[in-house]
Amino acid sequence: MRFDIITIFPDMFAPVVNESMIKLAQEKGKVRIDVHDLRDYTTDKHRKVDDRPFGGGPGMVMTAQPLFDAVKKIKGRRKAKVILTCPTGQPLTQKMAKELAKEKNLIILCGHYEGVDDRVRQEVVDECISIGDYVLTGGELPAMVLLDCVTRLLPGVLGKEESLVDESFEGNLLEYPQFTRPANFRGIEVPNVLLSGHHEAIEKWRKAQSVNKTKKYRPDLIK
Repeated sequence: MRFDIITIFPDMFAPVVNESMIKLAQEKGKVRIDVHDLRDYTTDKHRKVDDRPFGGGPGMVMTAQPLFDAVKKIKGRRKAKVILTCPTGQPLTQKMAKELAKEKNLIILCGHYEGVDDRVRQEVVDECISIGDYVLTGGELPAMVLLDCVTRLLPGVLGKEESLVDESFEGNLLEYPQFTRPANFRGIEVPNVLLSGHHEAIEKWRKAQSVNKTKKYRPDLIK
C-alpha cells in the first residue's frame, strides 16, 4: 500500500514514519510512505499557500492551486483515494479504517489555518476525515493517526494477525482487561479465572468484561 501525504510541515512526520511498527511495515515492503511539501507545488514566488478568506473573517485559507496541482502530479495515472483531514470530516472509526486498508493508494491532504478553499473539497477530495470533535492547529496529527490506524490492519504488518480479532471496537465492544506477570502485584491479584487454564470459562469472563466495560465507558456502542 502506498501513502502520499501532502503537508506544509513535512519534517513533523519523520519521527512517526521512522519508528516502531510503521518503520517495520516499510522494511517488510508492506507499505510505502512519501511525504510531500505543499510549497513545492505553489506558483507563488514566495512559496505562499494561503490567502485571506472572501467575505472577511479571521485567519487564512489554504489556496486551491497548490493542492490541485500537488494531487494531480502525485496521483499521475494511478487510481488513488484522496482524503482531507479536517475537523468537519466524518469521525474516524475502526470500520472506516478497515475499508481504507483495502485501498492500494491513499493521498492525505493535511488541512491548516481556517481550512482549505472549498473547491478543493468539491473537485479533488474523495473523503474528509476527523479524529474527534475538537480542533487542532493542523491536519498533520490526524494524518499520522490515520496512517498508523490503517497500516496496522494491512496483512503481514502485525506479528500475530489474531491480535486484530479481540481488540477494542470489534463487534462494537471495548476490549476486556488484560493482565500479565506477576499474578500478585502489591496485593492486587489477577482474576482467578485467568489462571485456571479453563479456556471456555476464560472466554466467557472476557466477553462479560467487554460488555460491562462498554456499557460503562461507551454506552453509545451498545446501542
